[in-house]
Order: sequence, then structure tokens, then C-alpha cells
Amino acid sequence: MFRPEQMAKVSVTGSRAVMPAVIETVHDLGLVHLSDYDGSWSGFENGDPIEGADATSEKLVTVRALESTLDVDPDEVDPQATLPDDWEDRLEALRVRVNDLDDERGETRDRLRQVDERIDRLEPFADLGIDLELLSGYESIDLVVGEGDVGEIETALDADDAIAAYETFVGGDVVAIAAAPASDGRPRAADTEGLIADALVSVEFSSYEVPEVAETPSAYLEELESEKADLEFEQAKIDDELAEIAAETGPFLRRIETELTTDVEQAEAPLRFATTERAFVAEGWIPAERYDAFESDLRDAVGDRVEIEQLEVAEFSDHGHDDHEVGEPDETDRSKAGDRDPQSPESAAEDEPERAKATDGGTTGAAAGSSGAVTMDENPPVVLDNVSPARPFEMLVQMVGQPRYSELDPTFLVFLTYPFAFGFMIGDMGYGLLYMAMGYGVWKAFDSDAGKALGTIGIWAGAFTLIFGYLYGEAFGTHLYNLSEAFTYLPLEGVLAKGLLITEWANFWILLAIVFGLVHLNLGLVMGFVNELDHGLKAAVYEKLSWILAMNGLFVWIFSTHLAGGKPDLLFGDGSPFYSMEAFELGFTGFPEIVGIAGLVVMVVGLVMVGIGEGIAGLAESPAYMFGHVLSYLRLTAVLLAKAGMAFAVNLLVWGAYEHDGSTVFNYPTYDVTHGGYEQVFPGLMHLGDGPLVSAIAIVGGVLVFVLGHVLVLVLGITAAGIQMLRLEYVEFFQKFYEGGGEEYEPFGRDGAPTAD
Repeated sequence: MFRPEQMAKVSVTGSRAVMPAVIETVHDLGLVHLSDYDGSWSGFENGDPIEGADATSEKLVTVRALESTLDVDPDEVDPQATLPDDWEDRLEALRVRVNDLDDERGETRDRLRQVDERIDRLEPFADLGIDLELLSGYESIDLVVGEGDVGEIETALDADDAIAAYETFVGGDVVAIAAAPASDGRPRAADTEGLIADALVSVEFSSYEVPEVAETPSAYLEELESEKADLEFEQAKIDDELAEIAAETGPFLRRIETELTTDVEQAEAPLRFATTERAFVAEGWIPAERYDAFESDLRDAVGDRVEIEQLEVAEFSDHGHDDHEVGEPDETDRSKAGDRDPQSPESAAEDEPERAKATDGGTTGAAAGSSGAVTMDENPPVVLDNVSPARPFEMLVQMVGQPRYSELDPTFLVFLTYPFAFGFMIGDMGYGLLYMAMGYGVWKAFDSDAGKALGTIGIWAGAFTLIFGYLYGEAFGTHLYNLSEAFTYLPLEGVLAKGLLITEWANFWILLAIVFGLVHLNLGLVMGFVNELDHGLKAAVYEKLSWILAMNGLFVWIFSTHLAGGKPDLLFGDGSPFYSMEAFELGFTGFPEIVGIAGLVVMVVGLVMVGIGEGIAGLAESPAYMFGHVLSYLRLTAVLLAKAGMAFAVNLLVWGAYEHDGSTVFNYPTYDVTHGGYEQVFPGLMHLGDGPLVSAIAIVGGVLVFVLGHVLVLVLGITAAGIQMLRLEYVEFFQKFYEGGGEEYEPFGRDGAPTAD
């Protein structure tokens, strides 16, 4: 549960003649996380792809390109059962047909884009209503068309001494400006060039290039719109045809992709092996408990033509598997090889596997005494091993990173604490049922592992919200026992209160959040201590036990009667909610003074150990580490009160409020004001009674406020409670022990790792 599945390193050695059969069998089994040979073993090189790999890869590229063009979604289209014998001919015909249609679609899109560009250029001139031939070709005047503020344009033109006269023509947002230069003689083209642009240099003005069109702008624009409609119809026709092809051939393409992907994986597998001309060595990791089944299945497929060995069973520590030296075959094995005819195929088949196994290093650990050698040394991949209810919460852990093989997996503790804290903060039966429904909806809507996990987490969070809502006696922010006395007879219903109106409950939740934080952080530090034992007891003591002593010593003193005058009354004594509540009594009056002094001593000892282990940097961090991180858990109480207040405010607007005995405000969906001591503060939207019309409008408004208000609280509950607890898990809890960075278990021949049994 806190450790991943134990992994075993296995080796398969044999003649290259049986390598394809071994690859196919290992691929079908889907158990081995292959190791990559790093080329460090003298005389062995990485293998070459099996013959035909390039051609298979090219076909796979073709299939995936067709799926992309046809928009075939692998998550929505299932492969057909089998492939016909003529699938290659059908694939080629499909490729030609789809490529022709795609080329035609591309040409149509290009033409459509060009038409759109011409329309965009012409539309301003159509609004202007002037023939295009009248907007160019002048030598004696300067003529410009564009967009700008007409008033600012005319002011700038009036102020320019270089302009003798001008005229503006306005159509929509478009302005045409014709201006003649001031000249003693006949105007020349040189006098008119850039005349208007110089005058409008300080005015925001965008000029248009005048299109060269013989027709009127309106007539040509109609032709372009008609051409655009024809092109859009042609494009839609091509899209429909491609969609029909996708519906018809999608399962066919998915089956080909599945088959070719398998073929490519198998063909390229030798790239990860250590090989010679006649032999190969393949290594990888499998769950240790499945080794016997793996060996049996592989023997059934290839017989005694290969050597199968379990080289080691990795221990759960950074040093659990030795760094094996990779050596050359020793002299004994060379002499054995020399007794055979090196040109004999039989000799080659027997000799090379022996050479592949023989080293001067050997192996240790669980495989001690075997003749195998670990030629590819790396950390084991990780297969998390959690009970079924906790598995969806692996996603929350993996968002930070896959746990390393040598460290404890926090998934089970996240499963215990995350939905519990979420439910504590929201605590409402109505919201709980809705969260469960939302979680179930997500679970049904998504087929991916992440979608299923997210939906399940939502269901768990909703379930605890429902449980705490029952204990608080609330549904949509309303106390059920205020609706009917019948609710008061239910066991434990309403035994708790959120503390929005009763201060002692708010104080109780403050203290409980601190205690929860202490327990949570201590669990993290204990897990960190266990992880650090890999580096020795001394490292674990100075780096983790030191903080356990310092933090707990401090809070034992805080909750003690030592120097009681300088501490808040809610920590101990008769005024502490841990001593007595209206609903129950815990009887805690604080630790005795001598215990508090002992706590200070323990804290000092812990800080001295921190200084020895982590130096000045550790001591500088100590206030936040041993005090600030604990107080960070007060956000649980803050969210509890904030969400309760928001729901309460919505209900006050809808149902109204009464003051009782001058101190307490109540809100009821239905209420009776005839009881003595009740004074109406606000009648609520649902009870405004100034005529039928006003009442009807108020009721509709009340319903809208009730629905929208509680939807807002519901959504903010996800972002506030969900994110705040996630932050406590990641920042405060994980920081005490978690590093991550483990390697995912990706068995050859299977897309994902199996779940632990």
C-alpha cells in the first residue's frame, strides 16, 4: 500500500534466429518494461531493426496521416475486428482518393481566401458609391480613400497652406478626399504626390489602395459574393464527402494502425537489445510476483532455445540493487568457445548465449549464484500498489510526479485526508448530493483513466460533504431542525455546528484544524524519516527526527499551562472548547506546566539537531517549518466559515431574518412570527406581500437568487475547498518527505501499466 509492487530484473538470452519469436511473445505478454542497452559491454552493440521495419513505418505514417485528414478520433472510433486480405490495395486506393479530395479542398480554401481578401478590399469602396475609375489617374489633384474622423481630416486640410482646395466624399466609415495643390502656375504631378498624406500626418487615418476594376464596386462585389457562395458550397460538399469516407473507413484505418503499431514496435525492439552477429541479450523489469508466469509462457512459446533468468529483485531503497559491472567474457568461456567450430551454425547458437551471460562481475542480491549479468543498470520502474478505493487518488500524486521506487507512496494518506477535509469545509447535504452527481457525470462522460479518476474523486468528496452536512444538520445552508422538530430525533443529526453564530464552535474548529495539521505533518515527517533511512540512520535523525522533536515540542508547550498568562484562553482551562462544549465534553484543560517545560527542552534539542544536520539555513527556516506550516491548516476553518456565511447570506435574502432576544439572527424557509421574542429584520424576497403582482415578482426573484446563489457557492466550494486542501497536501505535507521523479512502468506491448491486484 505504501510501497509499489516489487520489481524483478529479468534477462532473456538466445540466438538471433529466435529473436523475432521472443519479441513477439514478450510483446503479447505485455509484462516487460524493456531496458535500453547503453553499449557499455565490449563486443556487443545495439541491434538493428528487423527487416521490413522501414516499409511498415511508412505505412503507419500513411495511415495516421489519413486519420488526421479524415479527423478520425481514436477515442471515438473502435478498430474493426479483422483486416481483409487485400487491405494494402484498399489502403492505397483510399490514400489516392483522400489525397485528391484533400488537394481539391486545399485549392478551394485558397480560392476562397483570395475572394475574401478581394471582398475586404472592395467593401469600403462599395459603401462610398463612387465608380473606381473616378478614384485614380489624375495628375492635377491628389486623391486618397481611407477611414478617419471627417472633422479632424477637414481641420487638418484647412490648416495646410500647400492645399489650395479640397473636397471630401463620405460613405459609411469611408472618406474620399480630393485636393488641389497651391501653385502659381499649372499644377504638376510632382506637386500633387503625397499632398494629402503630408497634411494628415497628425490625424489618425488609414488609407486604402484603389482596386483596378472596370465595373462599379457594387456590381463587382455582388459577383464576388456569388463566387464566395459557390466556393463555400463546393468546400462543404468536399467536407461532407470526406466525413462519409471517415465514417465508412474509420474502423478499417484504426485496425490497420493497431496492427502496424504492433509490427513497428516489434520490428524496432532490437534497437534496445545488446547483440552480436549471432546472439542477443534483452533485459527488463517485471513485477516480481509474475516472474514464474512470465518464464512459463515464454518457455511454452520458444522452448529451450533461450536462457531466461531473474537477475535481481530490487529492494525498496536507493541501494536495493547493486551497480553491476559490465565486463567481457572470461578466459574460461573463451576456451569453451574455442573448442567449437566458429563457422558452425550449431556452435554459434550455443556459443553466443554463453558469451552473453559470462562476465567478470556476476550478479548479487536475489539472483546471486546465477550466471547472468545486468548489462543495463537503471532504477526499477514504478507500479503503484494501492487498495481499489484509493487508486483514483494516484492521479493527484502523479500530478506532482510519479513516486520513486525507493520512497513511500502517499496515495493512501491522500485518499484518507483529501475528501475528509473537503467534506469538513463544505459540510452540506444538498451540496454533497450535487457534488456526487457531478462526479458521477464526469465519470460517465470520460473514458480516459484521468477522467474516471477525477469523477471518482468528486464522488468521494461529495460523500464526505454529505456526511458532514448530516452532522452539521444543514442542507443548502439551512438548519433542518429549524424546518421541523422531526429532524431532531435522527441519530447524530445536527450534533455539530459550523460556528457561524456560536463562537465556541468556531473556536473548536480553529483548535481542531491545528490538531489536524499536526497529525498530518507528523505523518509526513515519519514517512520522510523512513525514506531517509536509505541514506543511513544518522541522516534520518538529523533531517527528519529533528523536525519531529522541534515541532511537537513547541506545540506541547503551547498547549501547556506554562506561562499561561501570555496565551489565549481557548488553548486550555475551563474556557477551552477542548474542555467542554454544549454538545460534549473532552475534559482537556491543558498539559501540566512540567510537561510544557519538557516540551521546550525537546524543542531545543530538535533545533540543535536541525542546526547540526542542516546548518544555518535550516535554523532560519525553522519558524515557518515548525509553526507556520501548522497554522496554515487554519485555512480549513476559514473556508468552513466563509462558505457557511455565503450560503447563509443567500438564504437571508430569500427567506428573511429574525432577531431573537436581541442577539441571534435566524433564517427559515417557512417561519411563524407569532412566537414571543421574535422581531422581523428583513422579510425576504419570498415573503414580500405588497399585492399579488409584487409578491409574484418577489417569488420569481427569490427563486432566481436561491438557485444562482447556491450554484455560486457550489462552484466556489470546488475552487476554495478543493484547491486549498490540495495546496496543503502538496506544499505542507509532501514537502516533508516527497521527491517524486520515478519512472512510469511502460511494459512492451501494452499502452498502460496494470493495476495492482
